[in-house]
Amino acid sequence: MEIILREDIDKLGQRGQVVKVTAGYARNYLLPRRLAVAATEGNKKIVEQERQAHLRREVKVVSEAQDLGKLMASVTVTIAQKAGENDQLFGSVTPADIAAALEKQGYTIDRKKIQMDEPIKTLGEFKVAVRLHKDVSVEIPVHVVKED
Repeated sequence: MEIILREDIDKLGQRGQVVKVTAGYARNYLLPRRLAVAATEGNKKIVEQERQAHLRREVKVVSEAQDLGKLMASVTVTIAQKAGENDQLFGSVTPADIAAALEKQGYTIDRKKIQMDEPIKTLGEFKVAVRLHKDVSVEIPVHVVKED
């Protein structure tokens, strides 16, 4: 069955693309969730208009993310945590902690956009990636210091 995707779907295709899938996958998953529509001439025109509008919005969002990235390039985050011997923290520094510290500096960043492989568990300086958009990310230095 041929369908037109209305959203980007991993391992299937991009928005506005015509793809061939099994009838069951389309009927039971894609169509009820409005992720795709049947590939008719009328739907192709409608989806093309939606795609053009989405591209215009996407350009605006990317430019805003790039502007925010330029502002955040000079930001440093300092987090004070209780630590024991050998500079080991009691607990850890998580993306939520970094998001709260950024919020105090006036940047509202969702904790899910802060990319960390694992929480920080020692004192020191670390580089943390903040993904503002799928094409725009910025690394900010995070200083974890001992709380008095």
